[in-house]
Amino acid sequence: KYRILCDIFSNIKRKGVKMVNLHEIQQRMRECIAGSGIPQKEIAVRIGVSAQTVSKYMRKDVFPALDTFARLCAVLDVSSNYILGIGEY
Repeated sequence: KYRILCDIFSNIKRKGVKMVNLHEIQQRMRECIAGSGIPQKEIAVRIGVSAQTVSKYMRKDVFPALDTFARLCAVLDVSSNYILGIGEY
């Protein structure tokens, strides 16, 4: 998972997009989860992970796999570009 994220960030950097750090991405993801009004257990069910995994997204430096991240964005009704801090949202 970490390698995939590194590849994505590397491609973004080569295209001249301003880099953001992983901490900022995780913070935006946490804010979106917290601000969604959807209980973490319900988010977990909708994206196909355990409630403990969603809790780890909120408390630790854990980032979802890309397919899970895509489902998370859909459930939260938020643009992946916003969470990743790239382009227009």
